[in-house]
Amino acid sequence: MASSREYLEYVLEQTGRVELSYKKMMGEYLLYANGVLFGGIYDDRLLFKPTEKAKKMMPRAGLALPYPGAKMMLLCDFVDDGERLSKVIEEVTRE
Repeated sequence: MASSREYLEYVLEQTGRVELSYKKMMGEYLLYANGVLFGGIYDDRLLFKPTEKAKKMMPRAGLALPYPGAKMMLLCDFVDDGERLSKVIEEVTRE
């Protein structure tokens, strides 16, 4: 199932203080901040690369498979909290 443009726009609105860019790939969206790929939107779910910093900042995040054959990623369960989301993105892209 491909991700919706509406969900992408929602995530972009939530991260208002962080300038994000994206690339559409096969119906999904790769997300970048400061030129750094940190995750993506897959099946209308925001997933982060499981870096050490991301694991530390998201200790209760579950693992999710973005698509068959891919590596597991961290599932963001606080997309509605724009301030926290922005902070996590800023920190993981400094790594």
